[in-house]
Amino acid sequence: MRAARFHGRGDIRVEEVPDPQVGPGQVEVSVDWCGICGTDLHEFLEGPIFIPPRGAPHPITGSELPVVMGHEFAGVVSAVGSGVSGVQEGDRVAVEPYYVCGECVACAAGRYNICRKLGFVGLSGQDGGFAERCVVDGRWVHPLGDLPTDVGALVEPLAVGYHAVRLSGLRPGGTATVFGAGPIGLVTTAALKAAGAGRVIVVEPAGARKAKATGAGADEVIDPSGTAVPDAIRDLTSGAGADVAFECAGVDAVLAAAIGSVRPGGTVVNVAIWGHVPRVAVNELVFSEVSVIGSLAYCGDHADTIALLRDGTVDAEQFITGRIGLADLVDRGFRELIDNKEENVKILVSPKEELS
Repeated sequence: MRAARFHGRGDIRVEEVPDPQVGPGQVEVSVDWCGICGTDLHEFLEGPIFIPPRGAPHPITGSELPVVMGHEFAGVVSAVGSGVSGVQEGDRVAVEPYYVCGECVACAAGRYNICRKLGFVGLSGQDGGFAERCVVDGRWVHPLGDLPTDVGALVEPLAVGYHAVRLSGLRPGGTATVFGAGPIGLVTTAALKAAGAGRVIVVEPAGARKAKATGAGADEVIDPSGTAVPDAIRDLTSGAGADVAFECAGVDAVLAAAIGSVRPGGTVVNVAIWGHVPRVAVNELVFSEVSVIGSLAYCGDHADTIALLRDGTVDAEQFITGRIGLADLVDRGFRELIDNKEENVKILVSPKEELS
């Protein structure tokens, strides 16, 4: 079958690979659509980061590069191994793309997303969504019901936002600020509105992304260019500040603004994956007793995210800004998102056919 494999920085190749084999407890998914994630872009530009380099195989999969990429995907069940229940051939499904050990303290506590040996399908092994078919453990397959698989491919990034909002502890009617209106900032905004946030303020300088923030549910959008963002947010909240802020950019100045924008005793949720060690003014946390928490991916969030899509609480189709075939993955996918990131949210890739 055809698959896109990462061979090294800037080197992704669409090539023939062996067909996957379904074992006990596993499910084969015939992939319809797979989204390109910001993590994929970081691997392409700077990697290997999460992808295991040669000589350092992943502790669970035993794989090292080259690996098949793609972790935001959905498709149709094409084979079911023994011992699997809840899905059958022909079902439309989304995949929660994890490899976990099941033995560490985090896994034992049910927080498998912070497993000490954590790996991701599409980054840590020979299966991924940029391939015609993918085999995963049955526990990670989530039925979509009547949802189409292009929307299903957005379950994974939406679950990231849903998880961050859940961790934040924001109460219905509360005020939240989202810093950055890239893909993760936009899905976090949508998740906040779905969770009953009374007011969502998005901070974003790029014109195209500001417009998308409004569509995702932002009540106000602040352009930080030439603006003291913490002051502007306090002006919008009668001097109090936001209850919760979400850092979705991975920029030192943005993190500082997020900390300065919440009320005394407020919470900052870091959703971004950082490419460097940030500088943090810790006294700003101490003097206002601000809590900063990290949010990683998702844990038990896929079913609830699918429910939000099925009942129409979240409109995910607005985030699809392009559809391409696998052969165009680099030139019309990765390069388009790198060179024109302000115009795009989510480009979906079909491994099965070439799209004009």
